[in-house]
Formats: sequence, structure tokens, C-alpha cells
Amino acid sequence: MEDQLNYYRLARDEWQRLRTGEMVATLTADELQQIQSLNDRISLRDVAEVYMPLVHLLRVYLRNHRTLNRDQTKFLGITEQPNPFIIGIAGSVAVGKSTVARLLQILLSKLLPQEKVQMITTDGFLYPNAELQRRGIMDQKGFPESYDMQRLINFIDDVKNGRPAYAPRYSHQVYDIVADEYDTVASPDILIVEGINVLQLPSNQQIYVSDYFDFSLYIDAPESLIQQWYLERFGMLLDTAFQDPTNYYYDLAQQDRKEAFAFAKQVWQKVNHTNLHKFILPTRNRANLIIRKGVEHRVNELWLRKT
Repeated sequence: MEDQLNYYRLARDEWQRLRTGEMVATLTADELQQIQSLNDRISLRDVAEVYMPLVHLLRVYLRNHRTLNRDQTKFLGITEQPNPFIIGIAGSVAVGKSTVARLLQILLSKLLPQEKVQMITTDGFLYPNAELQRRGIMDQKGFPESYDMQRLINFIDDVKNGRPAYAPRYSHQVYDIVADEYDTVASPDILIVEGINVLQLPSNQQIYVSDYFDFSLYIDAPESLIQQWYLERFGMLLDTAFQDPTNYYYDLAQQDRKEAFAFAKQVWQKVNHTNLHKFILPTRNRANLIIRKGVEHRVNELWLRKT
């Protein structure tokens, strides 16, 4: 990894010792099962050893964020304005970003019950498939040019400035934006923004989405493992789509299994591999914290950016 001198490198056993005992979240196995993405793996031990120390670190950043906001408005002689604490979570397709986002949402809500914690994914800011086809970039879905980044930046700006914000909904079942459906984000204390593109610089823009973030994470793993997880998830999606003609994967589920997986491997190599190396990995060292996974999604190392 480049620029490693900018990070404190911590093995899992070193990281887990940073957890303080002042607050503990009670999470059941059923709750954990409900927030896991397809074929992702996370245990109650992971919660205790990896994510509880992270939540305590986030509390430190949240406290400092509010102190700075209060002191700055006092310096300016203006009334203190709401200033939500925004967390960004980036990483490759199939690396487990969504699970981490949902886990942090539930842990923060449990440990800080006075805080309103919301979460959105940037999938909703993809252009609809019809627009991607019109532009001739359907085979580049997930690349920077496939997102309406100005709309995403406007959304984050609305949140940061205390205005109601509306995130378009995306359906993985139909593999497209759901017309006229939105998730409303209104006056959150903490907002979690998850997506492969959250640390990227939009083309022809002078601002990163991450410029609005108060803390950012990058979920990392060797590409060979991410590809394996992608193919495992693909197989599970085929199983769930087999009897649902409305599902994007329905036609693939009717094919010979070997042919379907050959198609998935081509998609990985042409789209996801290219996107990872050209657009996603180069943003890794913009994150405050890099969570590095190994076999079976086990977190082995954490890299914390030096202040």
C-alpha cells in the first residue's frame, strides 16, 4: 500500500484493545443476521473486537466536530447552525460496504440513542438504465460517468446545511432506479453514505463528495478474494431469481450454470476489475480508516490515518 507512513498500522489484536468499557451495545445474532448482505460474514466477535472500538473512535470525532462547529460559529458571531456528522464508506463491489454501513447505523443508534442516525447508498444516484443506454455507457455502469454526481453533491450539501434531502431509490432486483421513489433524509445528527464512488473526484468538478465527510472508511481486501465473494453472491442471486420473472437475474438463472458463471467472470474482468483499479483503489488513501479483510471477510488489519 502506498503512503503507509501516513497511517498507524494496527493488527486486529492491537485494535481490539483500544475498545473502552464505558459503553457496550447489546446486539443479538438475529439482528446481526438481518443486516448482513448476501454471502457477507460477520460475527458477534467481530462486533466486539473490530466495530465497537470503531464506534468509540467515531464518538471522539463526533465530539470534536461539535466543539469545532460551536467554536467557529462563536468566533463568527453567528447563531450555531445544525451541522450533521457525515461518515463515508467506500470500497469495491462485493467487499461488504453495505453490511458495515448497516452495522454502524445500528451500533451508533444503540450507543447514542439521543442521536438520529440515517444511512443512504449512492446507488440511487446512478443514472437510470435508459439514460445509460442513451449515452452508450451501459457496460460502464458503476464507473464515475454513470453517476449523476452533481445531484449527489447537491444532496450532501442539503444535508450538511440542514435542508431536507431526497435520495432516489435503487432496486438491485430490477437493477435500475425506481421511478418517483425517494428516501428522505431530514435533520439527521449522523448520516452514513455508502458507495463505491464516495471518495472520487467527479469529472469537471472542483469538489469531492468526501469534502463533506467528517470521517471516511475504505473497506479493502485482495482482489482475488473480492472476485470470489462477487461470484459467490452471483450464485446466490441466481438462486433467488429462479422463479421471479421480474428479477434482473431471471434470464441468467434459466441458463446453464457454467454459462452463467462464465458471463459473471467476464463482467468482473471487463467492468469490476477495471473500475476497481482505475477509479476505486486510487481513492483508498483518502480515507481516515482502511479496514483490511482476509479470508471469509475476517478483518485482519486496520490502518488509521494520522491527524
